[in-house]
Amino acid sequence: MNTRTKLIHSGKDRDPYTGASSIPIYQTSTFAQPDPEHPGPYDYARSGNPTREALEHTLALLEGGTHGFAFSSGMAATSSVLLLFKPGDHLVVGQDIYGGTYRVLTGLFKQWKLDVTFADSTNPESIRKAITPATRALFVETPTNPLLHITDLRSMVKIAREHTLLAITDNTFMTPYLQRPLELGFDIVVHSATKFLGGHSDLIAGVAVTREETVGHHLRAIQNAFGAILGPQDSWLVQRGIKTLGVRMDAQQKTAATLATWLSGHPAVGAVHYPGLKTHPGRAIHESQASGSGAVISFELQGKPEVLKLLKQTQLTLPAVSLGGVESILSYPAMMSHAAMPRPERLARGITDGLVRLSVGLEAADDLIADLDSALTVTRE
Repeated sequence: MNTRTKLIHSGKDRDPYTGASSIPIYQTSTFAQPDPEHPGPYDYARSGNPTREALEHTLALLEGGTHGFAFSSGMAATSSVLLLFKPGDHLVVGQDIYGGTYRVLTGLFKQWKLDVTFADSTNPESIRKAITPATRALFVETPTNPLLHITDLRSMVKIAREHTLLAITDNTFMTPYLQRPLELGFDIVVHSATKFLGGHSDLIAGVAVTREETVGHHLRAIQNAFGAILGPQDSWLVQRGIKTLGVRMDAQQKTAATLATWLSGHPAVGAVHYPGLKTHPGRAIHESQASGSGAVISFELQGKPEVLKLLKQTQLTLPAVSLGGVESILSYPAMMSHAAMPRPERLARGITDGLVRLSVGLEAADDLIADLDSALTVTRE
């Protein structure tokens, strides 16, 4: 089936007991065991819940994987994946990585004695040079957060295979509707389902999908033991959000392309980062591995004072953390998503004090342009 059809018809989209058009919210912690010697498929809801199971089945189907896992947040998903590794293991991680991932790797997992080298994932040779005998995995994003750099996924898979490493990627910006890294050979995909998968800024959730059975079994054991599972209410909300993912992404990225072009010509705006622009350095690679440019743009203003003026003046675009909702969201990475990254580290990665990230929603493009134009005019005063 076409991916857009799979979003709605996953094979677990109807209640087998009543025929309801969505799997009900099984709001329960435990399940009766009439025959303890032959227990049923469910016993305790941390280990399995029909609502969460339906979502996890859908996630695996959409990404082309064997096992899907739903967690209580995007960072719970990422942290659970990192628990596949033991103290002393080494990971090579893309240097332009989400701030929360940077924080957990340089904080919590540093205490865990997990060794990390950050490298430029847009340059395969930089990744190769960072590999040591202790390296066990590569972890990259594409497009990256927040600079929208493009990583060649096929090159990363090739390097991983050469060195017998797990290849892990964060697919939050693209979603399986636009990009499916497992089909290119990646071993694990993670998402913040809070973003485009949920799509309505009304839940916190995380996702991981594995390509192979063995890795899936290991991660299932971690999910059950660590217990950072997604509850049934939020599982149902993510499943509902996924059904409209195709139409939302189509509309949002169409508007994003319009805004990126308009921002590129605005006198208050410096560089604009968006994979759909002809000037984007990674455009050709991106188009070879994804079917759309997504709905996230980042652009440069002169500095922090101009960014703060912009955030205070916009009326339609929401000044906030997060992305991927039906409303457009303006975020300031230096003070929001990447606030935990020391300023010298941010600047070294190109995350300047004037960088703004825009997640484009479902508003009319003309209205968003009018709102941004008015606010940008103030930044120049």
